[in-house]
Amino acid sequence: MGRTDIPVVPGASSPLIRTKQWTQAWEQMHGKISYQGAWSSFRPNHAPDEIPPMREGSPTTKPDEEGAAHFLIRMVHTHPHQVTIYAAGPMTDIAQAITLDPQFAELAEELVIMGGSVNPHTDDPEFVDDPRHEFNLWFDPEASSMTLHAHWAKITATTVDVSIETHLTNEMLQKLRQTHSTAAQYIARYTERKSGDLDYMWDELAAAAWLDPSLITRERYVYMDVSLEKGGSYGDTLVWSEADKPALDLQKVHMQMDVDSVRFEKFFLGLMSSPTPHALHPQLPQEPVARAH
Repeated sequence: MGRTDIPVVPGASSPLIRTKQWTQAWEQMHGKISYQGAWSSFRPNHAPDEIPPMREGSPTTKPDEEGAAHFLIRMVHTHPHQVTIYAAGPMTDIAQAITLDPQFAELAEELVIMGGSVNPHTDDPEFVDDPRHEFNLWFDPEASSMTLHAHWAKITATTVDVSIETHLTNEMLQKLRQTHSTAAQYIARYTERKSGDLDYMWDELAAAAWLDPSLITRERYVYMDVSLEKGGSYGDTLVWSEADKPALDLQKVHMQMDVDSVRFEKFFLGLMSSPTPHALHPQLPQEPVARAH
C-alpha cells in the first residue's frame, strides 16, 4: 500500500495457557473444533516466526524490535485517551499489556474487538450446534476474560451474529478489479474463495463500524465475559443483563447484532477503491500473463 512507515510489531506466539496438545486432548472429550486458526490442520506447519511462501511475495518491512504489549503501553502513555485498540484476533497481547501496566486500559480511548457469539441466525455448521463459540475469544479464553474485565472507557464487540450478515461476493471482487487503487487490486487478486458468497467480512465490519457507527442498526448493551471452565463450555461467550449479572467486576459492552449490509458494502468498496492516504510508491507485483497453448 506504500505505507512502510507503519510499524509491524511482533506479538505473542501462543495463548497464555491453552496449548495445541491440550486442545487436541480436549477434543477427544468434547468434540472437534472446525477452525483453530494457526493450529488448523489445513494450515502449513511452520514456526510462529516463519512466513510461508506467499502468492504476492514476501514482505520487505522488517518487524519492530519492541514487543506488542510494550508498544501498546507506550502508545497509550504517549497519547492518553486518544488511542483506540482495534483487536481482530485473540486478546493475548492486550492481556499482557494489562498485566504489565494496570493503567493501560484506562488510558486508552476505547477497545474495539471482533469477537463473541450469542445467537447467530445461520445454518453454518460452525455455529448452528455451538452458537456461543467464536474463535477470537475461544483461542485464548484467559486473555479474553482479562481483557473484558479491564476498565476501558468503552468496549465495542462485532459479534458472529452481525458478521454473518456480511458477504464478500464475486460481484464485489469484480467491482474492485475495475478500480486502480492498490488496495482494491490486492484484494481482488489475492482473495481466496472458500464457499461461494459465504465469505464473511468479520474484521472489515469491525473496522468499518468503528469508522462509521451508524452502519450498525441494532446493538445490545450487556455485561460480557468468557467461560474459563475447562469442560465443554471452555472459551464460550457469556453475557448478562443488569438484572441477572453475577456479583463480579464486569464491564458493559456495546455488542453489535445487526448491520445495514447495503450501506456497509458501499462504504467498504468506496474505501478500498480510494487512494491510500500518505502512500509512498505503492507497489504490487505484476500479475502473471496466462498464455494459450
